[in-house]
Amino acid sequence: MTRLAKPLPIAVICLLVALLALLGYGLSAQSADESLDEAVARGERPPAPALRLPVLDGKATGSLADHRGKVVVLNYWASWCDPCRKESPLLERWHQRLERDGGGTVLGVDVLDVDSDARDFIREYKLSYPMLRDKGGESQPDFGVVGYPETFVIDKRGRVAALKRGPVDDAWLRATLPPLLEEPS
Repeated sequence: MTRLAKPLPIAVICLLVALLALLGYGLSAQSADESLDEAVARGERPPAPALRLPVLDGKATGSLADHRGKVVVLNYWASWCDPCRKESPLLERWHQRLERDGGGTVLGVDVLDVDSDARDFIREYKLSYPMLRDKGGESQPDFGVVGYPETFVIDKRGRVAALKRGPVDDAWLRATLPPLLEEPS
């Protein structure tokens, strides 16, 4: 006589298989996200992922490649992010300095935000650096972005030279940017 499988054990087995698959996916996704961090920590400069997005006003597109030959402080942010609010005046000061000296720029990427809130944020903090818009967060996996703010310093040759997961401070920018600005293009 054959015994029919009971629904409860089958459901438990399916749940375990699903959890193991989810765990496997999470570990593989985490490894991909950390590869950029690990390469930079080893002193390597991996090529920056290609980045082309609409500008915040939506009338054109902009890209990381538009700034080739300059040091770029690429900052992922959102208007609802409190640490982003705290670091914005510092990024604006550094943008002014980089533009004045001609060797670099800050490039903002507003993510998962309401357009009007992002524009109000820019007005409130008097931000003058270029802003790209990643409404759905599609560019985040390429850089391994998982939170806000996150900042990537791209050298003049388009390689990731430094990154900071979380808000930047003046000491980090002072230690990171001047040596890169002195390098040839």
